[in-house]
Amino acid sequence: MDSVLQYIQDHKQDFIADLVELLRIPSISAQRDHAADCRRAALYLIDLFNQIGLTVELRETAGHPIVLAKYVNDERLPTILIYGHYDVQPVDPLDLWKTPPFEPRIEGETIYARGATDNKGQFLAHIKAVEALLKVQGEMPVNVTFLLEGEEECASGNLEKFIKENKDELRCDVVVVSDTSMFAEGMPSICYGLRGICTEEIRVEGPNQDLHSGIYGGAVPNPAEELCRIIAQLKDAEGRITIPGFYDDVVPMEEWEREAFAALPFDEKQFKKALDLNGSHGESGYSNLEQRWARPTLEINGIFGGYTGEGSKTVLPGWAGAKFSMRLVPNQTPETIDRLFQNYVQRIAAEYVKVSFKPSGGAKAVVVPRDALFMDEAVEAIKKGFGREPVFIREGGSIPIVITYQEELGANTLLIGLGQADDNAHAPNEKFSLRDFM
Repeated sequence: MDSVLQYIQDHKQDFIADLVELLRIPSISAQRDHAADCRRAALYLIDLFNQIGLTVELRETAGHPIVLAKYVNDERLPTILIYGHYDVQPVDPLDLWKTPPFEPRIEGETIYARGATDNKGQFLAHIKAVEALLKVQGEMPVNVTFLLEGEEECASGNLEKFIKENKDELRCDVVVVSDTSMFAEGMPSICYGLRGICTEEIRVEGPNQDLHSGIYGGAVPNPAEELCRIIAQLKDAEGRITIPGFYDDVVPMEEWEREAFAALPFDEKQFKKALDLNGSHGESGYSNLEQRWARPTLEINGIFGGYTGEGSKTVLPGWAGAKFSMRLVPNQTPETIDRLFQNYVQRIAAEYVKVSFKPSGGAKAVVVPRDALFMDEAVEAIKKGFGREPVFIREGGSIPIVITYQEELGANTLLIGLGQADDNAHAPNEKFSLRDFM
């Protein structure tokens, strides 16, 4: 292993140069003008895999292509599937970037560019690890499959179908995903739990058009006002969601989890200062980390309707709407939560307005057992790489494809984040630590 580590050190600048070239490609999957760039990023990766001797294919989908690369030593050996995505978020607002987002800038041990941490830098670390092993040792003690998609930032519309149609080809013992963050700088982490999600949009309708608020106000139902009444009844003063049955299927946190979360060096004052908060308010009886990682939530994502432009326009709106996201924990399902949400809103809505719903899908939560296959090996690898054992954390966000891997391939996912929470993923001046990359 010493010779492998020496190879990595000797080729540090080459590895960084490859990362720079990959980051130069504006592979923005959500914008049709960049479809050719997404393909260019995929072809660049195919070239990298060819250079290190993996069998690699460009697999077409109805959207952007998937890169599938394989190293097979012996069919009887375990197989590791490594997932990543080569597509990136749009760069707006462009004026907040210190330097152009697709002209990578290196300052000390940090590289700045769109896609640096999300997700090009993180998955490239795995590719370069495989390169080092194969160049020095000529083989690896496991089989490896890389699955790199180009649509993660626009909802992975074709990946689930691809996995379901190619289950035999993708069969593996464990999935490794590095698309999350460490708990803090110098504190490598294994994320063993992700919340699920259920999203909804409601529309409250009153009169058949906007009306003059002076002529009709007071006698005609105001949909914006009725929407506010509905929203106000979704939570109580203790931060608990009031939808009947919402918590029925919730699996409580285990005591060791609560103790582990409490032992993490989390600074509540610094958390509030960073967000410029005068205080915080969440579900009573749970800590900040417990609320964000392991408790279900209901959040308003946006409220709209009526006139919101410059100046005054005295209208009584004909309709008003709101978007919601509900984060779920084991064993909640988006189908059940969506049904409970709709039933409750219909029940509390005034009879003189019409309420319609527009659900937009969801995903179940996932928790990987601490004794899952390869968990001990992952801990040991991180300890060797970073010089300390990882902490075990959950994350509040959702990665729906993790559930697909579990249900379709029967494999747990190890979420080994190599980024930092302040890497500005999805924001201007995205960055990635080259020290963590190495």
